Amino acid sequence: MIDGRTGLLNTAPLYFRKHNGGILRLLLIFLWISLGSSLARADNVLVFAAASLKNALDEIGTEFERTQPHTVQFNFAGSSQIARQVVAGAPADLLITANVLWMDEVASHQAIMTDSRFHLASNRLVIASVAREQIALTQESLQSTLGSGHIAMALIDAVPAGMYGKAALEALDLWTDVQGQIVQTDHVRSALRLVALGEVRWGIVYRSDVLADPTVFLAAEFPADTHPPIVYPVALMGRNEPSKGATAFHAYLKSERAQQILTKHGFQPPVENRL
Repeated sequence: MIDGRTGLLNTAPLYFRKHNGGILRLLLIFLWISLGSSLARADNVLVFAAASLKNALDEIGTEFERTQPHTVQFNFAGSSQIARQVVAGAPADLLITANVLWMDEVASHQAIMTDSRFHLASNRLVIASVAREQIALTQESLQSTLGSGHIAMALIDAVPAGMYGKAALEALDLWTDVQGQIVQTDHVRSALRLVALGEVRWGIVYRSDVLADPTVFLAAEFPADTHPPIVYPVALMGRNEPSKGATAFHAYLKSERAQQILTKHGFQPPVENRL
């Protein structure tokens, strides 16, 4: 289903998943192209963004529309998914991923304007729980507290939050102890959802995700040096000349007001990436 405010593809309760069927892929690309053409005629802006940015970008989009003659629509999903969609020909105006690796992958296909790229924000990696508990990131503490429970996290080989999470657990010598209890999800908001529903004991998510859901609490925060810096690169798409709306929204993301909204939602100022 199409949802103008929350995304090109309706992401609740099911999120877009990669399909191998050639016919379905062609239909999806046709849908993207058709919608992209209509949006371009209205000088609207179509942003493909990492799922963890949803709450903040929804508010930023609303603020932008109050002063600009443009409408912003979002497609929120895991960074791996939106990167593959863009490479496949989806008519995004801007791309925002949750790590530099997927932005680099898109750039390798000459799909972005390289000189438009900048870091929007940074984040922290945490453990979320429905219980008001504080846990120590040690083998003894995790074994005694987790017991036979499970930990939800995004795909460890594809989605940034999962990649950061595995790196952090490995740095703390905890991965071997808990890997058999890991439940992988398509993106970080799905992991958060499993925690909120009580289907898993903990979830490894971003600090901003915990602030977005009042039913979950921050149980632990991973030291920043246990994983690569969590950054959100932004870029304009490079296959066509960007529209006035896309250029305006790209500039607005750098504004003081946009940064205030990101801070409100638990994000931190952008940092230089060290990957």
